[in-house]
Amino acid sequence: MASTGDNSKAALIEALNGALADHLALYLKTKNFHWHVKGPNFRSRHLLFDEQAAQIFGLVDVIAERVRKIGGKTLTSIGTVGKTTNIADQDDTELSADAMVEELRDDNRKLLERLKQVKKTSDEAGDNATNGMVDDWIDQAEERAWFLTETIS
Repeated sequence: MASTGDNSKAALIEALNGALADHLALYLKTKNFHWHVKGPNFRSRHLLFDEQAAQIFGLVDVIAERVRKIGGKTLTSIGTVGKTTNIADQDDTELSADAMVEELRDDNRKLLERLKQVKKTSDEAGDNATNGMVDDWIDQAEERAWFLTETIS
């Protein structure tokens, strides 16, 4: 029978892999919007989406390596990302720039909820290193959501 410690570690690995999936999916969606945005605010939104995509992608390896450091296995394919993420696909390349901003804002809020779960799970597992790292990830997602909110206010 698995110990409580084993269960909390497994829950943390699952939560981290969820955050990894969400970061990968949000990265791709943000790049998609970067590539397809148009309209009077093209330049500023094109640059904002690219900046945010780079920030999101910058955490992918950090999260995956955290999973490995604590003895877990990471996601292995686009299929596992698709099964694990809370970020919905968006294939419409004709969305308005405002609709793109709103969708990315909402998706960053979804990511925040996932990261708060990682925070809680890392606390329950007694993993202080992950717990401290996730504070920065939360701060970054909050900033992205804030910038996106202010862009359409």
